[in-house]
Amino acid sequence: MSDDFELDTADLTRRMDGAIGALRTEFASLRTGRASASMLEPVMVEAYGQKTPINQVGTVNVPEPRMVTINVWDKSMVGAVEKAIMNSGLGINPQTNGTIVMLPIPELNEERRTELARVAAQYAEHARVAVRNLRRDGMDQVKKAKADGLSEDDQKFWEAEVQDLTDTYIKNVDAALENKQAEIMQV
Repeated sequence: MSDDFELDTADLTRRMDGAIGALRTEFASLRTGRASASMLEPVMVEAYGQKTPINQVGTVNVPEPRMVTINVWDKSMVGAVEKAIMNSGLGINPQTNGTIVMLPIPELNEERRTELARVAAQYAEHARVAVRNLRRDGMDQVKKAKADGLSEDDQKFWEAEVQDLTDTYIKNVDAALENKQAEIMQV
């Protein structure tokens, strides 16, 4: 019955790519001393009774390398935007000029760089855990097929496939972490 068993490695690959994509998004939110609009992506503003991404309450611009501005569309939301930025852990103090919230990006000191490198390592560990969970899902599928009559040789083959895929993605996570930490520590 299970001689025709084939593990959906394309699905596992797609899901592991999703874990890597999520890691890259988290890495983009870590500032490296230069201003970028993506550093505000994880910031959620309490707007109209629900959490809303900051780019849905105003226009985010980067007019110069050390400045991010948010042109808030609704004047009553300026205070909420400021509060969300201060509570986000970005280490930036917003300055308000009417409906424009300015975020001067300070030069990173050595202590802050080390702290950001640690945060990047935590993000990478979350991605590794996600990849390992997907590995477990794949192994569970193989074990279920074994219970349904899959031969032991086929079981070993598919387990090796899942492990190879896992190893590849863990290496990708480690490489991405190494690159981000080097970027953070660069003065």
